[in-house]
Amino acid sequence: MPQIKAIIGLGNPGDGYAATRHNAGAWLVEILARQAGTELRPEKKFLGLYAKVLLDGQELHLLEPTTFMNRSGAAVAALCQFYKIAPDELLVAHDELDIPPGTARYKQGGGHGGHNGLRDIISALGEKGFNRLRIGIGHPGDSRQVTNYVLGRPGKAEFEAIGGALNECLATLPLAVSGDWAKAMSRLHSFSG
Repeated sequence: MPQIKAIIGLGNPGDGYAATRHNAGAWLVEILARQAGTELRPEKKFLGLYAKVLLDGQELHLLEPTTFMNRSGAAVAALCQFYKIAPDELLVAHDELDIPPGTARYKQGGGHGGHNGLRDIISALGEKGFNRLRIGIGHPGDSRQVTNYVLGRPGKAEFEAIGGALNECLATLPLAVSGDWAKAMSRLHSFSG
């Protein structure tokens, strides 16, 4: 498998959305930047917050689009074009309704599953073969409640469960980034916080 060259953390911009479930992917990238001793900085040409970090000696581009979720594709496409990054060298971290808080899953390629950020990235890249890191936020139980749910803040226990899953994601990232997907998946998919 190809090595990962960029990690994209999906979310919505602004303080009003920062602590909402829909920003779980952005939380991962923010933590990763902090752990690397840097911060994400505004970068107009990538329509987002950007940093370059080293993870286990490998250079990685981090991007948190500052467009709204349903317009994430333009930011991802701009980064890929500028640095000549192929879709299969991307890892897109995003919130996932279909798995419970406290769990996360790697996925290689696939459809958008109703996620507007993924839908826009697939449209912008003309390709769905990019890698995903699905961060579980659970489902409200009624499809009519999904919008309010993803734009709502998790409760304390739920937030702690998501945090535990994010820590486990960070622990497995060096394996995934180096292309050792089997080990990364085995470890992450057996974790349940």
